[in-house]
Amino acid sequence: MNSSMYVNSKHRIFGLDIIRALAILLVLCSHSTLLLFPNKHNIYLTIVQFFGTVGVDLFFVLSGYLIGGILLKQINEGNVKINDFLYFWVRRWFRTLPNYFLILILNILLFYFLHEKIIENVGYFFVFLQNFSSPHPDFFTESWSLSIEEYAYIVGPLILFVLLSLFKNGAKKQLYLAMSLVVIIVITFLRIDYHTSHDIISHHDWSQHIRKVVVYRMDSIYYGFLAAYIAQSYNLIWNRYKKWFLIMGVLLFLVLHCCIFLFNMQPENHQLFFNIFYLPLLSISLLLFFPFFSNWKKGGLFKHTITKISVLSYALYLINYSLVLLTIQNFINVEDASLTVNFLILLLYWFSSFGLSHLLFKYFEIPMTNLRDSNFIKKDLFKKNTY
Repeated sequence: MNSSMYVNSKHRIFGLDIIRALAILLVLCSHSTLLLFPNKHNIYLTIVQFFGTVGVDLFFVLSGYLIGGILLKQINEGNVKINDFLYFWVRRWFRTLPNYFLILILNILLFYFLHEKIIENVGYFFVFLQNFSSPHPDFFTESWSLSIEEYAYIVGPLILFVLLSLFKNGAKKQLYLAMSLVVIIVITFLRIDYHTSHDIISHHDWSQHIRKVVVYRMDSIYYGFLAAYIAQSYNLIWNRYKKWFLIMGVLLFLVLHCCIFLFNMQPENHQLFFNIFYLPLLSISLLLFFPFFSNWKKGGLFKHTITKISVLSYALYLINYSLVLLTIQNFINVEDASLTVNFLILLLYWFSSFGLSHLLFKYFEIPMTNLRDSNFIKKDLFKKNTY
């Protein structure tokens, strides 16, 4: 692979590349257990699979932190008209939608080829409604997190635009803070409402009905918005105490999950904790890592490799499960194969995921990004400089 394709940006922060690369590697390792040990269930596999779910939450808070920073920069520069927010959305959509729609269409075609039918209500996937307020269908299952991110990109900036329009003389950063808190409070109350009116019967039930549903999960991204606000408004504290924040984040994460494992806490027997408190506490513990990693500018021996994985992370997330892993499982019976054969299958999974992601990135994602950054978008349509 051509290294310059991945590391030519002068604005990359190596510490955030580490977080992004770690997130996707946790997801891939979690999925790998389905191929390497398909018939086994033990505490070690549970832990590895659990860290895959943590990887998705890392993506959530990182997305919130980065998008929140972009919005703060936008309002600090006085770009608060409707055209400015439309430009913001167009740039986000050019980053996320082309890859998503391409992989969605490939999944639809693959599903039809394998099963000779079209998934029911497939149209919902094109507008990210497949898990808006109900469990995600058993198709292109990794897209549940993308629905949450897409609506987070729309709802918060829209509320912010309304607030900026109503309070034109108000402090813009405080209105950004108010927007973030409003979304977090509303989503929390929606989870409280669900908690008081439903019983959770299993971890799978909790994951399907709360963890992977848009209206109960958008707050994870807005904790990232809050972190961006703190980083800009209290930059001296953010930088000076970065190691202490890292220690606090590690301790909170370990205490939180040690309690879960030691006391066998499950969504069915600790519903209040899992429905209301667990996911926000997880987000906060992860965000406490950010002061340290956001200040990590220089890379070491593995900088190029980490940056490559980081850049490919979105393509890897879209491709690795439904297109690669499920296709392998459809043609190869991994449950009856020996450990040696499963290990070879695992290598096929990793090489295919990275190879296809590289092709997607080079021949589709880069052209879409170039179009996004072209003069046609920046100047001809919006008369803007990029931000």
